Amino acid sequence: MEEKVAYITGGTKGIGFGIAEVLLKNGIHVAISGRKREDAEEAAKALSDDDSKVLGISSDVKNMEEEKKAVAEIIKKFGRLDYVIANAGLGIFKPVDELSAEDWNAMIDTNLTGLFYTLKASVEELKKTEGYFITISSLAGTNFFEKGSGYNASKFGAVGFTQAAMVDLRKYGIKVSTIMPGSVSTYFNGNKPSENDAWKIQPEDIGELIMDIFKMNPRTLPSKIEVRPLKPNS
Repeated sequence: MEEKVAYITGGTKGIGFGIAEVLLKNGIHVAISGRKREDAEEAAKALSDDDSKVLGISSDVKNMEEEKKAVAEIIKKFGRLDYVIANAGLGIFKPVDELSAEDWNAMIDTNLTGLFYTLKASVEELKKTEGYFITISSLAGTNFFEKGSGYNASKFGAVGFTQAAMVDLRKYGIKVSTIMPGSVSTYFNGNKPSENDAWKIQPEDIGELIMDIFKMNPRTLPSKIEVRPLKPNS
């Protein structure tokens, strides 16, 4: 793992940051992105004092050119790209009659189109390393709920996109998987992590799951993984 390089979008906090922590502990060099460079660089410093192992990048996944520049920056620093974890996400929860066009576009552009841009920006590098592309979707990608029309649409789409991309890319030796977490202890949707969140999935749990996936026999491909808290809060 010591020669491997991972790129994590939305890696400055929450699930993305937790994944980055675990990958670094396992010897993988990590690049994390956020929309603001100062946030990404600050998060990178929090991950490691050794800047030879971690990189903070400014990139908005809704912008194809920014994602291309992010990948180019990773290659310039590390020389290769083995793993891409497309984690950046946005949730706006309103009844469909109150959901604005701006709300809808923000979620679709971030949660779905952003995956396409990240993959397009990185796929040629992943072909070189026979790498791995992982999307972080949600159980909302298979379970619809009240006030979730826009979010459900983006996450259902994310699952479909990832599964179709898997079929397209495996001929190059690239593995593609989607991970669909349930309740995770993050700041998502206005939540403030606290001791009351102990029952939830923790961000580092997703990182450990990803490491388990990376260590599987190369002949196997867990293409869609649902993850739930063992004992939901009642």
